[in-house]
Amino acid sequence: MLDRQHLAALVAVSRTGSVTAAAEKLNVTQSALSHMVKKLEDHHGVKIWTKSGRGLRFTQAGEYLLALADRLLPQLDHAERILADFAEGRRGALRVGMECHPCQKWLARLTPHYLAAWPDVDFDVRTSFRFDGVAALLGHEIDLLITPDPVKLPELVFTPVIDYELVLVVHETHSLASQPYIRPQDLVDETLITVPVSIERLDIYTRFLVPAHCQPRRHRTAEVTDLMLQLVAAGRGVSVLPDWLVEEEGASMPLRTLRLGKHGIRKHIHLGIRRGDEGISYVAGFVEMARQSGR
Repeated sequence: MLDRQHLAALVAVSRTGSVTAAAEKLNVTQSALSHMVKKLEDHHGVKIWTKSGRGLRFTQAGEYLLALADRLLPQLDHAERILADFAEGRRGALRVGMECHPCQKWLARLTPHYLAAWPDVDFDVRTSFRFDGVAALLGHEIDLLITPDPVKLPELVFTPVIDYELVLVVHETHSLASQPYIRPQDLVDETLITVPVSIERLDIYTRFLVPAHCQPRRHRTAEVTDLMLQLVAAGRGVSVLPDWLVEEEGASMPLRTLRLGKHGIRKHIHLGIRRGDEGISYVAGFVEMARQSGR
């Protein structure tokens, strides 16, 4: 059977001009190399080279195999390097699922640095899994989940990367703007603007309004955080967003941020991966880069 060892041996003999020199280059004995070539000749019923004076002359079959080696050996070398990259976590695919509306711009800032650091990793963001991220992660449809709501499952590992506080955002002339903090009953006459997820997944409801048996006069949604801030700046309602996002995107708008309750609502953005994937270098690299980015 023809294999890589045969091709490498023929190339070595061709380049060195002798079986002895080729054997030294390949770290084998001359007899072992000659025996390997003789076995190949016997198997296929051809001669690969003949003696010509003190040297060797390749036959037509030998020349064919040399041309084949010139094409195949570089490809095999490249394939081995690729496999080594896979084994060491330098190459692969990282599919990121988004379950965090406000994190889109944060991810957009992080992505160029990650792409530069891991040029051989195929990177993709799947927003279609935005609200069913855990199932997508468990089902191997994504490899990493960005979420503010980690779940305790033995198959998953969640790492906090951004620490923030949820704040109420109002127009600077709003009647609530001068209060030291917001109570649940302060929102019963307001139009509350949130991201389009179920109430069960909104902290403003589960951790603030529902325990106090309160609800806003009207609840509307907006897909884009920029629009949410613009609606608040236009006096169309109030919203609840991470403090860092309001600081970054609403700095030039006539807005005020207020704490939700005396102690506020603290949150973390987590990165979730499947247990066992912590050892994949390009996955661990993304998590560490996200942690370093912080706020």
